[in-house]
Amino acid sequence: MKYVIIGNGIASLGAIDGIRKHDRKGSITVIGAENTAAYGKPLTSYLLAGRINPERLSVRSDDFYEGKNVELRLGTTVVDIDVDSRQVVTSTGERIFYDRLLLATGGTPFTPQIKGMYGPDVYNFTAAKDAFGLMAVLKTLKRAVVIGGGLIGLKAAESLYNRGVQVAVVEEAGRILPLAYDEKAAGLINQRIEAAGMMLRCGVRAKEIVRDGEGNLRGVLLDDNSFLEADAVVIAIGVISNTSLAANAGLEVGNGIIVSDRMRTSNENIYAAGDVAHAKDVVFDKDMVVPVWSNAYTQGYYAGKNMAGNEADYPGTMSMSSISFFGLPTISVGEANPPADSSEYEIYIFYSEPKQSYRKLVFKGDNLVGYVLVGDIDYAGMYTSFIKFRFKVDAYTRKRLSEGEPDVLMWPDDFFNKAWNPE
Repeated sequence: MKYVIIGNGIASLGAIDGIRKHDRKGSITVIGAENTAAYGKPLTSYLLAGRINPERLSVRSDDFYEGKNVELRLGTTVVDIDVDSRQVVTSTGERIFYDRLLLATGGTPFTPQIKGMYGPDVYNFTAAKDAFGLMAVLKTLKRAVVIGGGLIGLKAAESLYNRGVQVAVVEEAGRILPLAYDEKAAGLINQRIEAAGMMLRCGVRAKEIVRDGEGNLRGVLLDDNSFLEADAVVIAIGVISNTSLAANAGLEVGNGIIVSDRMRTSNENIYAAGDVAHAKDVVFDKDMVVPVWSNAYTQGYYAGKNMAGNEADYPGTMSMSSISFFGLPTISVGEANPPADSSEYEIYIFYSEPKQSYRKLVFKGDNLVGYVLVGDIDYAGMYTSFIKFRFKVDAYTRKRLSEGEPDVLMWPDDFFNKAWNPE
């Protein structure tokens, strides 16, 4: 059996592990567009901040690929998939045959069209090369504007700020973190960021990246006609699934590549995993793209198992954001922002601005379906288990959970029976 994996991120590592668990002899070829082995993308902000060195980016040792008998092709771009002959075509015209193919092509930066954006000193922040590019100019970088007040943008901004750069963040929505967190949680995070000395501009849009007559960057003009001086601009609004290869090959795509519960695409020999896969979500009970690092590995692992013939259903994705801002720990899991006008949900909130502590639990029927924690996140794992395993929550348990006192003894007996007596 010949396996080919396009993409060399965390999903590809999961696929390698999944394949090798059931097939020790088949050949595996991993094709990566970047010139580095698989690395932890969430670590790129720590690299930019100077908290880790480049060697710490790698999530596997140097001998991982050799030990798994994997042929690794870095700096190689796939431009086409010939589904009839089962071959992938690289930019150099090379054709590589596969019996089973995995698309782990991830996402590409979403970049709005802003006047003046094409030119020097404008960066994205979704890959290691973006961090290295910014690190190369840190000695001369005094002021930066980050466009995007979501998770990626705020971590890029914090990293630059910790390097001594004056940073302003521009977010078009009325507040930071409009997708991952609710208003109260975002408010506490906002306070912590501004207390550290970083500027936040919400409810405004970047109208133009201003350059002088020689094309040198001068700053960002906002749609309220205010102007932010800058030596660099980072556009960090988010990513969109890289589905072009799949679409051109005739595979079914939506917001991502459509896959079955076994991570198989509409072509029986092709699978997809990671930020590009439109897969099952355990909370929302529907298929969707959830760009979470841990989910990507698990999807890759199940794709690899199924590619190797050990068929098993992927248990499902769960949306999760766990990150700290200037030392303030936060986590948001599941359906943390239910519709305000829906009577299906019951919400419990604890909020203390002086303690910078916030706890929000979202129940739907007899289940905990989402939560947000800011400040005190000690019981995050316990809350997550209630969502992941869909434990039924009675009145007593709901009260204990809402008071911030989850306990493993609240788990149902049949869960422990299954754990200790697997079939």
